[in-house]
Amino acid sequence: MKHWWIWLIAALLPLAFSGQAQALTGEEVMKKSQAAFLYPGKDFKARVVMKLINKDGQERVREMTMLRKNMGEAGGDQKYFMYFFRPTDVKDMTFMIHKYPARDDDRWMFIPAISMVKRIAAQDKRSSFVGSDFTYEDVSGRDIEDDDHIVEREGKVGDRDCYVVKSTPKGSDADFGHKITWVDKTSFLPLKEEQYDKKNTRYKQFSADEIAEVKGIPTVVRRTMKNLQTGHRTEVAYLKTDYNLGMEDSLFSERFLRQPPRKWVD
Repeated sequence: MKHWWIWLIAALLPLAFSGQAQALTGEEVMKKSQAAFLYPGKDFKARVVMKLINKDGQERVREMTMLRKNMGEAGGDQKYFMYFFRPTDVKDMTFMIHKYPARDDDRWMFIPAISMVKRIAAQDKRSSFVGSDFTYEDVSGRDIEDDDHIVEREGKVGDRDCYVVKSTPKGSDADFGHKITWVDKTSFLPLKEEQYDKKNTRYKQFSADEIAEVKGIPTVVRRTMKNLQTGHRTEVAYLKTDYNLGMEDSLFSERFLRQPPRKWVD
């Protein structure tokens, strides 16, 4: 009997250590989530319809084409280009981001009314993106290394099993206290995120409202950001999404901010 227990313990110990070895850290979960959410494919194109809805239900609609190209591996440099169709006050406006890991991004906006390209200060990354509840940082992503990430527990969003990760800024210059993100264990897409201010009050909430397979890639095609303090929300639909189209590097240059090629923005 004594030898039987020794054999059982010896057999189970490797399984226990294997399970511990496979457990993901908070940083690993968020890196996988960033890769799944912001970096799938070599490049990406979508027609984006953004509804800005106030607490009384009144809507304003913005429509644009969004282009994105990865310049290397997931977590590396990226370039974004956006062309606006409506409303009339932003028609033909273009916006470009050159995103870099571990340093400030470069951002430019072309304003057709005054025919001027404006450089957007790096400090504006937490400002509203074209009047929506999304910030510039929400659009292109926040550097993983800027925060400490801890898997607090496991949970569910609907019927999907999730890692629940708490992310706390390492520096004192961030304008939020922490975030809680529900990351799908299978696709690693962020299904829900709650943002808290420095007084530990929940003030913004993101939700992935619809996920579709595009060329075999799970893609969030409908998403919402709510401001829980004002009652304002922004609903975004990604239409005609596509990946791996062979975009040229030269597309993401100041030259095309003024004259975007119809091939890519229509």
